[in-house]
Amino acid sequence: MDFIPRDPNYKQKVSDSFQRQKFMEFIGAELLDVGPGYCEIQLPYQETLSQQHGFFHAGVIGSLADNAAGYAGFSLMKTDASVLTVEFKLNLLAPGKGEFLIAKAHVLKSGKTLTVCRSDVYVVNQGKEKLCAAAQVTLIQLANTQDN
Repeated sequence: MDFIPRDPNYKQKVSDSFQRQKFMEFIGAELLDVGPGYCEIQLPYQETLSQQHGFFHAGVIGSLADNAAGYAGFSLMKTDASVLTVEFKLNLLAPGKGEFLIAKAHVLKSGKTLTVCRSDVYVVNQGKEKLCAAAQVTLIQLANTQDN
């Protein structure tokens, strides 16, 4: 679908909000791309982000899926809006074994209050992307400029 952002400066709004995400900074995630109703976030592998078998931890994979969806939805929200996740479902499809993760999210439906997105998380190993998780995320748009 073609979406039209309500804020002409949506890329800057998303980037500014991402920069305030201390958890994303802590784990080393990088905002790669933002478009109307789309977001891509990358995370390099670190042993501290792994589980007992050395794969990316499911919590990290879920966090990337959630954040990518959140910013895909946020890109379409009003200038003075704030965004929060109200629900998400994550299917883990393959072990997160690789050099980095890429979460790619797009909006399925953008409403006045609720937005539904899909996030696909890929693990990249030796240059090949493999789908390791898929999520459906529901977001709520709040009228609050303080905590975007």
